Amino acid sequence: MADTQGAIAQPTRAAPRPIRVMIVDDAVVVRGLLSRWFSEAGGIEVASTHRTGLEAVNAISHVKPDVVLLDIEMPDMDGVTALPLLLKKCPGTTIIVVSTLTTRNAEISLRCLSLGAIDYVAKPSTNRDVTFSTDFRREIIAKVVALGKINCPELRTLRPSPLSASLLKAGILQTAGAKLGLSQDSSSGAQASPSHLAAPGTDTSIQLRPLAKVVPRVLVIGASTGGPNAVTELLRACRPAIKRLPVVIAQHMPTMFTAMFADHLRRQLTIDASEAHHGEMVEAGRIYVAPGGKHLHLQRCPAGVRAVVDDAPPVNFCKPSVDVTMASAAQVYSAGVLAVMLTGMGSDGLRGATNVVEHGGNLLAQDEASSVVWGMPGAVAKRGLCAAVEPIERLARVINLLSGGERP
Repeated sequence: MADTQGAIAQPTRAAPRPIRVMIVDDAVVVRGLLSRWFSEAGGIEVASTHRTGLEAVNAISHVKPDVVLLDIEMPDMDGVTALPLLLKKCPGTTIIVVSTLTTRNAEISLRCLSLGAIDYVAKPSTNRDVTFSTDFRREIIAKVVALGKINCPELRTLRPSPLSASLLKAGILQTAGAKLGLSQDSSSGAQASPSHLAAPGTDTSIQLRPLAKVVPRVLVIGASTGGPNAVTELLRACRPAIKRLPVVIAQHMPTMFTAMFADHLRRQLTIDASEAHHGEMVEAGRIYVAPGGKHLHLQRCPAGVRAVVDDAPPVNFCKPSVDVTMASAAQVYSAGVLAVMLTGMGSDGLRGATNVVEHGGNLLAQDEASSVVWGMPGAVAKRGLCAAVEPIERLARVINLLSGGERP
């Protein structure tokens, strides 16, 4: 018999509980497909399904899901009406809006961000397209997994307070997922130390690069999940830099959404902002948003720098891809690129950011505490590519100083 007197029992680690999902959609086909996909994916439990917003509102206090997938157009109570009621009954729940690709739904989905939704997924327009769309299946599973993980008790306390009426009117707001807890006034006094650009609480294992001593000639921003609000907050605080530089944004968004997003930026910031058009010149004082479903390159031409929009295959499953836009900017502007990586899932932008640094440009990244998902900024930060890893208001200060030829 084996001697077990000296054996020490090894603690067993409990398996993590599955992410609990509530599906709210009036189409029985969609409810069934999502339920099957989540079951096959593993780690996701369908806690309940409902055909109307009213059913979901009545059930959420009992179900207590981590994630709610919320359709917009439903009988009895639509998604826009249900959303604030769901959050009131079950604060801290992550809500992802799932809407078909129409101009009206794009505008409503962006409005839902102002009401507390964390993200959105574009749903194919027909049940047949939903059934056979591998992109839709991949995206919705990935977002449930990534965003479901943030919905735990220690993070629920980081939800932001209600926003001002002026921001609500503007239409693009800080969402419940933008866990900043930071003043919206960039002059609030929270400034980066000249000798230490790492934000408080940043992983000390992250190695920062010295800031390149080059005055930037273009500001390139990459973002994904949580990005519309993060981009808006950053640019609101970067008015001095925008006057001096062209701003190029690669935000993961579907077709139709990017035009709406650019229009919201224009209205909120009172700065010329639009989707980038193929062949147009890139000029200081303007904001160019990569069109949804297309890639945006920058290209040198006799008259200066122009935008090139193409329909090449996705890169990192993304279209537009941050990699594509940042890499082309590095080719055109060399050390004159100031790149910023904001909140987002995955690692799109890592190769493009590497190109920026290799050409002598500067890369800044949003810190983990203020990101909805620290995938894209975390990837570049952990690779040692960044000269600063900061919350948004501190990033803005660094950008303004660098664009004016000053050192932070």
